Parts: sequence; structure tokens; C-alpha cells
Amino acid sequence: MDNYKKTFSIRQWNEDDRPREKLMLKGKIALSDAELIAILIGSGNREETAVDLAKRILNSVDNNLNQLAKLNVENLCEFKGIGEAKAISIITALEIGKRRRLEQALINPKITSSKSVFNVMQPIIAELDHEEFWVLFLNNSNIIINKQQVSKGGITNTLVDVRVVLKKAIELSAVGIVLCHNHPSGKHNPSDSDKKLTKKFVAASNLLDIQVLDHIIVTQDTYYSFADNSLMRL
Repeated sequence: MDNYKKTFSIRQWNEDDRPREKLMLKGKIALSDAELIAILIGSGNREETAVDLAKRILNSVDNNLNQLAKLNVENLCEFKGIGEAKAISIITALEIGKRRRLEQALINPKITSSKSVFNVMQPIIAELDHEEFWVLFLNNSNIIINKQQVSKGGITNTLVDVRVVLKKAIELSAVGIVLCHNHPSGKHNPSDSDKKLTKKFVAASNLLDIQVLDHIIVTQDTYYSFADNSLMRL
């Protein structure tokens, strides 16, 4: 079968069998996730093209690349047509993507919305299996001048010292802060303790003329904004 395919020009193949050519002709943005993975694995098996195999792999994780990135070599090798080398290629590509997003997150951008906070923090804390509490310290132009992990906890909670955070804000001459933490459970709705902590921060910050702009709860795919849901009032 492989020899038979090699007798034809790649332009004669079914489009699903030639994502490389599609990338060359239309650019990388034109390729689906399955087509990109198909390029990584190169070939399928006797029953499936590389694209069909890639689609099946993605379907097993609900077409979620973050979930795919959690699979190890053994998990991927359970799919017929995926050996150790192909599994390593997939894992490597996803890790490079993650590190690229992390590098972008390390750049201190201007905060313009809750989504911009999510874009900064998602690569840092979204995939953790424990809770971490971070604070973004902003200048008067809402540009991040520092971001810092202030607490690290277990699966369901983390303890935060409001005084330590505000002391750091004063040292940095920050005029605003954004509170951020992750929920490893994947549920982004705030708990009662999240709400109480936010109110505690707002009350203490007001006395120091420092504004708490938002509190963002981060999960792998989405986030919850206290400000967007009118929960930043005392």
C-alpha cells in the first residue's frame, strides 16, 4: 500500500492525506489541529490515514489540546499506528507550544480586561495539580510591573496573607493589583472563601489607596472574573 501511494504525486492524494501541501499553499493557520498532528506523526496505519488517526487521538481528549498535553508516551502508544517515536514527537511539539506561551506570559503587558489577565496567567497556573495564588502589581497605566506567587496550597485551597501582598504593593509603588488563583478541579466558580478573601483585600487596599481591579480564577480552558460579575464591591 505504501509503495502504491509513492507512485503518485502528492497533488493526486486526497486532501486529508496531504496536510503538508496544504500548509505550504495556504499557510499554517489553515490547518486544523488534526492536520497539524498528522504532520507530526507522518503516517497512519493500515485502516486510517494520518489525519484520521490524529482525529481519533484528539477525540479521545474531547478535542482539547490541553488535555492531549497531559498524555504520556504510554498513553499515546495505545493508539494503533503510534509508536514511541511518534508519541515523543507529539509530546515535544505540545511542550514547545506551552513554553512559547509561558515566555509570552513573562512579558509584562498592559492589563485591559479580564481576558488579558487570563492570557497572562493561564500558561503559568492553569495546568497545575495544586492551587497557587498570584498577584499582578500594576502601575498607573495598568502595565504589570511585577507578578508574584504569594501562596501555594493543596488541591482545594491556599492561604494568603493580605498584609504581605499590600506590603509588596507599597514597595513597588503599585497603584493597582489583580488577584489570581487556579482551581485544579476545573470548576471556575468562586467559593465562599474566595469571596471573603476578595472583600478582605478590597477593604484593606482602600485604606492604602491601592485599587484591587479584579480577582481571576483560572482553569485550563476558561476563567471567572469577579469584576465582570460585579463582585468587587464591599
